[in-house]
Amino acid sequence: MENPYLPVEAELLEVVEETPTIKTFVLKPAQPIPFRAGQFMQLTVPGVGEAPFTPSSSPYEEERMEITILKTGRVTEALHNLQPGVSLGLRGPFGKGYPVEKFVGKEVLIVGGGVGLAPLRSLLYYLFANLDKFKKVSIKYGARMPEELCFQKLYPQWEKLEKVDFTVTIDVPAPGWKGRVGLVTTLLDDLDIDLKNSYVVSCGPEVMLKFVTYKLIDIGFAPEQIYLSMNRNMSCGIGKCGRCIIGKYFLCKDGPDMCYADIKDIPGVFG
Repeated sequence: MENPYLPVEAELLEVVEETPTIKTFVLKPAQPIPFRAGQFMQLTVPGVGEAPFTPSSSPYEEERMEITILKTGRVTEALHNLQPGVSLGLRGPFGKGYPVEKFVGKEVLIVGGGVGLAPLRSLLYYLFANLDKFKKVSIKYGARMPEELCFQKLYPQWEKLEKVDFTVTIDVPAPGWKGRVGLVTTLLDDLDIDLKNSYVVSCGPEVMLKFVTYKLIDIGFAPEQIYLSMNRNMSCGIGKCGRCIIGKYFLCKDGPDMCYADIKDIPGVFG
């Protein structure tokens, strides 16, 4: 039986600075690692520890993997100090991934905040590669200030895609910024979307998820149409340690992307 705690060795090929606090790590695993958009990996820094991250690369690319990481703690700080050429470890993938089969023939609304666009990027790559299967893809993304927006070099490509609507906002005005200003929830006003024929996926800070969800319900979405990336407290990845339990669910096994209908009545669901 394969040891679920044994990581696959992966070479760090490149480090891309996305923002002052966010970097993308390009990895080449010793063996291909297939994954579904939305599944997560445990990334190991030898001698430091491991932490869970959702790949930000295309699920169609198995020979290498990109993981985009915000510097927030001991493991992430160690990662941000690394240079290409070192060996890291990868365990996984874990979780179910996004229920993309349900999205076929529907409009898909993506709502991201800050580094929350990173876990969503693998889903975007999947949707972009299969645009003929969906009516429309709308992306609403926000960050506190322009320099905190992830993947800015990709925006012109995304904006040119047929059947894709991409809108960005920042929380407060900034010098030189000519785009939208306001919380990401303001992008949900006057949506051009078929409410009854659509699904929503959202990822970002828990306070953002909370108010995005309430806004979506307020404008007419049903809880069954909303999927939230609940990426928190995951450790073992296989439902043994119990750290990621919310209600009756193990986020590492039943999620981490949960249908709001399944979790809406759980006390403290938004932390």
